[in-house]
Amino acid sequence: MGGAEESKSASAESFCPSDAEIQKWMGAAFDVAKDALENGEVPVGCLMVYKDEVVAKGRNEVNETKNATRHAELVALDQLRDWCRRNDLDVTHVCKQTALYVTVEPCIMCAAALCLFNIPVVVYGCRNERFGGCGSVLEVSSAHLPQTGTTFKCVSGHRAEEAVEMLKTFYKQENPNAPKPKTRKE
Repeated sequence: MGGAEESKSASAESFCPSDAEIQKWMGAAFDVAKDALENGEVPVGCLMVYKDEVVAKGRNEVNETKNATRHAELVALDQLRDWCRRNDLDVTHVCKQTALYVTVEPCIMCAAALCLFNIPVVVYGCRNERFGGCGSVLEVSSAHLPQTGTTFKCVSGHRAEEAVEMLKTFYKQENPNAPKPKTRKE
Protein backbone atom coordinates (compact mmCIF):
# COMPACT_ATOMS: atom_id res chain seq x y z
CA MET A 1 0.00 0.00 0.00
CA GLY A 2 1.26 3.40 -0.93
CA GLY A 3 0.69 6.77 0.67
CA ALA A 4 -2.37 7.58 -1.46
CA GLU A 5 -4.15 4.39 -0.42
CA GLU A 6 -3.34 4.99 3.25
CA SER A 7 -4.68 8.54 3.09
CA LYS A 8 -7.90 7.29 1.45
CA SER A 9 -8.42 4.83 4.30
CA ALA A 10 -7.47 7.40 6.92
CA SER A 11 -10.01 9.92 5.63
CA ALA A 12 -12.82 7.36 5.72
CA GLU A 13 -11.79 6.17 9.18
CA SER A 14 -11.63 9.69 10.61
CA PHE A 15 -15.07 10.46 9.17
CA CYS A 16 -17.32 7.99 10.94
CA PRO A 17 -20.70 9.04 12.33
CA SER A 18 -21.54 8.46 15.99
CA ASP A 19 -24.22 5.99 17.10
CA ALA A 20 -26.55 8.91 17.87
CA GLU A 21 -26.05 10.35 14.37
CA ILE A 22 -26.64 6.94 12.81
CA GLN A 23 -29.91 6.49 14.73
CA LYS A 24 -31.11 9.99 13.82
CA TRP A 25 -30.31 9.86 10.13
CA MET A 26 -31.33 6.24 9.58
CA GLY A 27 -34.75 7.09 11.05
CA ALA A 28 -35.10 9.82 8.45
CA ALA A 29 -33.91 7.47 5.67
CA PHE A 30 -36.63 5.01 6.67
CA ASP A 31 -39.22 7.80 6.36
CA VAL A 32 -38.05 8.32 2.78
CA ALA A 33 -38.24 4.55 2.13
CA LYS A 34 -41.82 4.50 3.45
CA ASP A 35 -42.66 7.24 0.95
CA ALA A 36 -41.20 5.07 -1.81
CA LEU A 37 -43.35 2.12 -0.71
CA GLU A 38 -46.49 4.29 -0.59
CA ASN A 39 -45.73 5.41 -4.15
CA GLY A 40 -45.31 1.92 -5.59
CA GLU A 41 -41.51 1.87 -5.57
CA VAL A 42 -39.06 -0.59 -4.06
CA PRO A 43 -38.76 0.84 -0.52
CA VAL A 44 -35.23 2.16 -0.52
CA GLY A 45 -34.61 5.61 0.91
CA CYS A 46 -31.44 7.55 1.57
CA LEU A 47 -30.08 10.83 2.89
CA MET A 48 -26.82 12.61 2.24
CA VAL A 49 -25.60 14.53 5.28
CA TYR A 50 -22.96 17.25 5.08
CA LYS A 51 -21.90 19.07 8.25
CA ASP A 52 -24.96 17.80 10.14
CA GLU A 53 -27.36 19.03 7.44
CA VAL A 54 -29.42 16.91 5.03
CA VAL A 55 -28.32 18.22 1.65
CA ALA A 56 -29.98 15.54 -0.48
CA LYS A 57 -32.41 12.70 -0.15
CA GLY A 58 -33.58 10.11 -2.58
CA ARG A 59 -35.95 7.24 -2.95
CA ASN A 60 -36.28 4.78 -5.76
CA GLU A 61 -38.02 6.30 -8.78
CA VAL A 62 -37.61 3.36 -11.16
CA ASN A 63 -41.32 2.57 -11.65
CA GLU A 64 -42.37 6.22 -11.71
CA THR A 65 -39.84 7.21 -14.37
CA LYS A 66 -39.61 3.83 -16.13
CA ASN A 67 -35.83 4.29 -15.84
CA ALA A 68 -33.98 1.39 -14.23
CA THR A 69 -31.11 3.65 -13.10
CA ARG A 70 -33.21 5.93 -10.86
CA HIS A 71 -32.12 4.26 -7.64
CA ALA A 72 -32.35 6.20 -4.38
CA GLU A 73 -28.60 6.85 -4.24
CA LEU A 74 -28.40 8.23 -7.79
CA VAL A 75 -31.44 10.46 -7.19
CA ALA A 76 -29.69 11.78 -4.06
CA LEU A 77 -26.40 12.33 -5.90
CA ASP A 78 -28.26 14.44 -8.48
CA GLN A 79 -29.83 16.47 -5.66
CA LEU A 80 -26.43 16.89 -4.01
CA ARG A 81 -24.96 18.28 -7.23
CA ASP A 82 -27.89 20.71 -7.51
CA TRP A 83 -27.49 21.75 -3.85
CA CYS A 84 -23.78 22.46 -4.39
CA ARG A 85 -24.55 24.49 -7.51
CA ARG A 86 -27.21 26.57 -5.69
CA ASN A 87 -24.86 27.19 -2.75
CA ASP A 88 -21.80 27.88 -4.92
CA LEU A 89 -19.87 24.98 -3.37
CA ASP A 90 -17.43 22.58 -4.99
CA VAL A 91 -19.18 19.21 -5.23
CA THR A 92 -15.85 17.35 -4.97
CA HIS A 93 -15.02 19.05 -1.67
CA VAL A 94 -18.54 18.55 -0.27
CA CYS A 95 -18.66 14.86 -1.21
CA LYS A 96 -15.46 14.14 0.71
CA GLN A 97 -17.27 15.28 3.88
CA THR A 98 -20.69 13.75 3.20
CA ALA A 99 -22.15 10.58 4.69
CA LEU A 100 -24.81 8.51 2.95
CA TYR A 101 -27.49 6.81 5.06
CA VAL A 102 -29.52 4.25 3.11
CA THR A 103 -32.00 1.56 4.12
CA VAL A 104 -30.58 -1.16 1.85
CA GLU A 105 -26.99 -1.91 0.82
CA PRO A 106 -26.21 0.01 -2.39
CA CYS A 107 -26.19 -2.11 -5.53
CA ILE A 108 -23.02 -2.48 -7.58
CA MET A 109 -23.98 0.44 -9.87
CA CYS A 110 -24.70 2.79 -6.96
CA ALA A 111 -21.62 1.71 -5.00
CA ALA A 112 -19.48 2.50 -8.06
CA ALA A 113 -21.10 5.95 -8.33
CA LEU A 114 -20.44 6.60 -4.63
CA CYS A 115 -16.76 5.73 -5.19
CA LEU A 116 -16.56 8.10 -8.15
CA PHE A 117 -18.10 10.89 -6.06
CA ASN A 118 -15.62 10.15 -3.22
CA ILE A 119 -18.27 9.62 -0.53
CA PRO A 120 -16.23 8.44 2.49
CA VAL A 121 -18.85 6.54 4.51
CA VAL A 122 -22.08 4.67 3.79
CA VAL A 123 -24.38 3.51 6.58
CA TYR A 124 -26.99 0.98 5.50
CA GLY A 125 -29.71 -1.26 6.89
CA CYS A 126 -30.01 -4.70 5.32
CA ARG A 127 -27.75 -6.50 2.91
CA ASN A 128 -28.62 -6.71 -0.79
CA GLU A 129 -27.98 -10.39 -1.49
CA ARG A 130 -28.79 -10.12 -5.21
CA PHE A 131 -27.01 -6.92 -6.27
CA GLY A 132 -25.02 -5.60 -3.27
CA GLY A 133 -21.92 -3.56 -4.02
CA CYS A 134 -20.66 -3.36 -0.43
CA GLY A 135 -19.73 -7.00 -0.03
CA SER A 136 -22.89 -9.06 -0.46
CA VAL A 137 -22.16 -9.71 -4.15
CA LEU A 138 -19.15 -7.55 -5.00
CA GLU A 139 -16.90 -5.44 -2.79
CA VAL A 140 -16.94 -2.25 -4.89
CA SER A 141 -16.71 -0.12 -1.74
CA SER A 142 -13.15 -1.22 -0.99
CA ALA A 143 -11.88 -2.47 -4.35
CA HIS A 144 -8.71 -0.54 -5.04
CA LEU A 145 -9.33 -0.21 -8.76
CA PRO A 146 -7.45 2.37 -10.82
CA GLN A 147 -9.29 5.59 -11.72
CA THR A 148 -12.51 4.67 -9.92
CA GLY A 149 -12.61 7.27 -7.17
CA THR A 150 -11.94 6.42 -3.56
CA THR A 151 -13.02 3.53 -1.44
CA PHE A 152 -15.55 4.10 1.31
CA LYS A 153 -16.26 2.72 4.75
CA CYS A 154 -19.44 0.65 5.12
CA VAL A 155 -21.35 0.59 8.40
CA SER A 156 -24.00 -2.10 8.02
CA GLY A 157 -26.92 -3.68 9.83
CA HIS A 158 -28.76 -0.66 11.22
CA ARG A 159 -32.47 -1.54 11.46
CA ALA A 160 -31.84 -4.39 9.01
CA GLU A 161 -34.92 -6.38 10.04
CA GLU A 162 -37.16 -3.36 9.43
CA ALA A 163 -35.64 -2.84 5.98
CA VAL A 164 -36.22 -6.51 5.10
CA GLU A 165 -39.85 -6.31 6.24
CA MET A 166 -40.44 -3.25 4.06
CA LEU A 167 -38.96 -5.09 1.07
CA LYS A 168 -41.18 -8.12 1.75
CA THR A 169 -44.22 -5.85 1.89
CA PHE A 170 -43.35 -4.42 -1.51
CA TYR A 171 -42.72 -7.78 -3.17
CA LYS A 172 -46.01 -9.24 -1.86
CA GLN A 173 -48.01 -6.73 -3.89
CA GLU A 174 -48.62 -6.82 -7.60
CA ASN A 175 -46.37 -4.77 -9.86
CA PRO A 176 -48.59 -2.68 -12.15
CA ASN A 177 -45.60 -2.16 -14.48
CA ALA A 178 -44.92 -5.86 -15.01
CA PRO A 179 -45.42 -7.03 -18.60
CA LYS A 180 -48.70 -8.82 -19.24
CA PRO A 181 -48.23 -12.56 -19.74
CA LYS A 182 -48.78 -13.65 -23.32
CA THR A 183 -50.69 -16.78 -24.14
CA ARG A 184 -49.10 -19.23 -26.51
CA LYS A 185 -50.75 -20.04 -29.79
CA GLU A 186 -51.14 -23.75 -30.21
